[in-house]
Amino acid sequence: MSGINDREKGFENKFAHDQELEFKAAARRNKLLGLWAAELMGLDGEAAAEYAKSVIVADFEEAGDDDVFRKVRGDLDARNVDLSDHLLRKQMDDLLATARQQIQAEG
Repeated sequence: MSGINDREKGFENKFAHDQELEFKAAARRNKLLGLWAAELMGLDGEAAAEYAKSVIVADFEEAGDDDVFRKVRGDLDARNVDLSDHLLRKQMDDLLATARQQIQAEG
């Protein structure tokens, strides 16, 4: 019976580890997205860093990526940056892949 419990505990630990990595990847993606969007809006230096932080915080409004998408979409629209929803979502997907690679390389 101990073997089954050990195996179950191993699955639980792997799941928790995977969830932690995914949380870190999403946070890093949001930072990268914020810096990318800041550049499109003409922000640099401290203003770009602050904007990236605001994108990270936006992700805590609700589960999923829609809160981040809405924030960045609204900010780009407010600055008259011409970018389709499709390209914004593609950039979000691409940056999530980049963030995952970066985190795996660090681990």
